[in-house]
Amino acid sequence: MNKSLNRRNFLKIAGATALGAVLAGCTDKLVQSANSPTDKPNFIIIFCDDLGYGDLGCFGSKKHRTPNIDRMADEGMRFTSFYVTSGVCTPSRSSLMTGCYPRRVNMHQDSDNLCVLFPVGKKGLNPNEITIAEVLKSRGYATACVGKWHLGDQPQFLPTSQGFDYYYGIPYSNDMGERKNSNRPPLPLLQNKKVIEAPVKQNTITKRYTEQVIKFITSNKDKPFFVYLPHTMPHNPVHSSDNFRGKSANDGYGDCVEEIDFSTGQILQTLKNLNIDDRTLIVFTSDNGAAQRWGGSNLPLSGFKGSTAEGGMREPAVMRWPGKIPAGTTCDELASTLDLMPTLAQLAGTKAPTDRIIDGKNIWPLMTGKRGAKSPHKVFYYYQMDQLQAVRSGKWKLHIPLKMKKRNWGKGTPDTPLNLYNLQADIAETNNVADQHPDVVKRLFALAEKARIDLGDVDRKGTGQRPAGLVVTPKPLLFSSK
Repeated sequence: MNKSLNRRNFLKIAGATALGAVLAGCTDKLVQSANSPTDKPNFIIIFCDDLGYGDLGCFGSKKHRTPNIDRMADEGMRFTSFYVTSGVCTPSRSSLMTGCYPRRVNMHQDSDNLCVLFPVGKKGLNPNEITIAEVLKSRGYATACVGKWHLGDQPQFLPTSQGFDYYYGIPYSNDMGERKNSNRPPLPLLQNKKVIEAPVKQNTITKRYTEQVIKFITSNKDKPFFVYLPHTMPHNPVHSSDNFRGKSANDGYGDCVEEIDFSTGQILQTLKNLNIDDRTLIVFTSDNGAAQRWGGSNLPLSGFKGSTAEGGMREPAVMRWPGKIPAGTTCDELASTLDLMPTLAQLAGTKAPTDRIIDGKNIWPLMTGKRGAKSPHKVFYYYQMDQLQAVRSGKWKLHIPLKMKKRNWGKGTPDTPLNLYNLQADIAETNNVADQHPDVVKRLFALAEKARIDLGDVDRKGTGQRPAGLVVTPKPLLFSSK
């Protein structure tokens, strides 16, 4: 089985490499027409865990001091209608990696129908999927993932099997450590595929992630690199290092956020020190909204992590690239983590895979502030695991009436009504205007039906779905001093 998977990995990477070579020439004109550089830029994606829409100073927080991220916004662009594809970790991360809705790549729930993957699980991101790291690697990029992976903890699913040259981090959520009456191992810290610490000393994890990123950037400053930094924090249980613990106005949660901001500042300073700041694009965002407890804020949005309300899936996003992204600007056009793969691929002189459906779009015109640029998405879908719950098109969001509305945890909600919101005028989803706009309701219902056919729903499989990766006998990740 391992040989077969390894062979598929090889073929996948080789295919991506060939694709990049074939498309590189015809993409150069596209790159130049988008006013992007002809040489390959560096990319850094900073992806927080459970950071809410209202948790940054530049998005309205009065509790958290985030001067470095706020400066990123002053020197770049805030995206105020930026979405992830799920209100929880695993499915959200699968979309960033593949440019696809979670249901398309069957990462919307685990093999036991739970909302995320758990340790020693059978399921993972299929090695036959092509990740953003593999697309960039085919163009000569050095690639590193430092932080929380959560797309499968078996060797064939880990980052170094999915296009990353280097991995350092916790492979799943930081609350998934050893438990009684379970086969979960002590919470592991991995370097590539080797457990180097268990249980993880979490107080210094943000600090150590930052050090690893700076080391990788410094080692690869003379060639293009891609760094994916999915922070473990501020997911509960929250931890921070000595210099930040107890220092914020929002208890442990705020301490975490302020340390992440300091980490971001250190990375920005490294780019300046190495004279590569002007050829590096940085994206800062979160995997889903803040949880209902623990101290995070999604204001002015309604809802929390795990929901299909705006607060569960609309995230704070800041993008910075000196000289390319206009400073001090804001974009309210709909964009998504789905779009990062095709956009970064284009900027690297290639394209996202063309042998399969990719749901993401190129948002470079939005990022450059091109006059008249509009969202490339005619529709955006809000799924809760395998259930389609809402649809957005333009300013309109339709919550579909459901006999039983699924939840990620606990019992569902019976007999949920139809609701239509004008998000442009009602960002908090408080005023149902369905009765005033029956034509809009009809149009969004038609778009929902297209999703059910393509991506599926609770009562059907989608015609455009692809299989997840599966193993028969998963094994725990264990520390060995030998």
